[in-house]
Amino acid sequence: MQRESSLLLEPQRDVFSVSRLNREVGELLELTLGWVWVEGELSNLSRPGSGHLYFSLKDNRAQVRCALFKQKAKLLQIPLENGQQVRLRARVSLYQPRGDYQLIVEHVEDAGAGALQRQFEAIKAKLNAEGLFAAELKKPLPATPSTIGVITSASGAAVRDVVHVLARRYPLADVVVFPTLVQGPQAPTAVAKAIARADGYDPCDVLLLVRGGGSLEDLWAFNEEIVARAIAACSLPIVSGVGHEVDTTIADYVADARAPTPSAAAELVSPDVASMRRGLAAIETRLHNHGRRWQIDLQHRVGALSRRLELCHPQRQLLQQQQRLDNAQTRLHHTLGNMQQRSRSRMVQLQSRLALQSPQQLITRQQQRHENLALRLGRAMEVTVERASQQLSGNSRALDAVSPLATLERGYLVARRRGELITKAAQLNVGDTVELSLRDGKAMTRVERLESSAQVADDD
Repeated sequence: MQRESSLLLEPQRDVFSVSRLNREVGELLELTLGWVWVEGELSNLSRPGSGHLYFSLKDNRAQVRCALFKQKAKLLQIPLENGQQVRLRARVSLYQPRGDYQLIVEHVEDAGAGALQRQFEAIKAKLNAEGLFAAELKKPLPATPSTIGVITSASGAAVRDVVHVLARRYPLADVVVFPTLVQGPQAPTAVAKAIARADGYDPCDVLLLVRGGGSLEDLWAFNEEIVARAIAACSLPIVSGVGHEVDTTIADYVADARAPTPSAAAELVSPDVASMRRGLAAIETRLHNHGRRWQIDLQHRVGALSRRLELCHPQRQLLQQQQRLDNAQTRLHHTLGNMQQRSRSRMVQLQSRLALQSPQQLITRQQQRHENLALRLGRAMEVTVERASQQLSGNSRALDAVSPLATLERGYLVARRRGELITKAAQLNVGDTVELSLRDGKAMTRVERLESSAQVADDD
């Protein structure tokens, strides 16, 4: 009960996801530091096809990744090269997908001459032109060396890292250390002599030239021509493991193989015994599995051959042939039945078509068509007569409306003189004989007196 109560009283935990943590750290960096000016040496310059520039800015103790995006890169006033001392204005940020702290660069200025870097490039170009970096000169590394020589400082951390890695990964090999100076004015000559001394030591199968990280000045001994030529002249394969991953020396280009760190150089020449044991165990397992599969395959093949032998037995062949004969007879019966059925169906269709084309059927259809046409003709004549009768009645009514006889029926009469229709009094003279047409006959009259419409009006 006490534990349950303590769990109830415990405040709720705010558990961050990795993406949330990186996002909030990035926002904290940007809000806290904002824009800063930083000075250092430019290295690891990368120019991908996107147009962005990526590089590191370092001094003798630390380095930081930088990103100069395409739009700002177009505004650069100076060309950028590795080893160049620059001063830049940038925003402190965090690349969230990897959790890397970086600078987003806005402006870059030249802050130094970079003499050592230019000297490095000059030596590199000279030795490359002489062919010391040629791939065909690289000697292969032994797969299982019995003796490994290590050229480095006897008191540095590099020798301890190498010996520790070799003891852990490949204790079967003997390790011989050839101590030498690795920094200072005397270091190039000392390193070249140590390489020559190790080359004359017969038991060695491969050499490791290693040193811990540092600035360009600290690693300069491995950029001298004397060291590069001693590496090229060595008959044993040499692995260069100078500095950290970001550091590159002339020795790296001349050596037969390059490792980013001393520990990585030791791993490069030493097969992992534990991995070898696991590999042997895996090979043993594969051999066992292969033998088991081979045995199973043989059993399957024997079974398959037995089944094939059984299938080839004469009695079985006879039974199969009888079954095939039965199947063929069945298919034949089905085929004949289907052919008879199709023939009967075809005969019925032909009989139907023949019946439709017989003279009696044709006469019957023609008689029916004649009756239909006669019926349609009678109906059309009735309709035509009815329409003509209606039109005649209409025309009669219209003719009656304009007929003179209809006018006579209303008490009017028609006057003519010698056949001429009289419509005005001016056409008549006193004494003229006028023919009057009445509804039921004619009458003759004589004109005794003529009066115009004006005289009639005056008399009224």
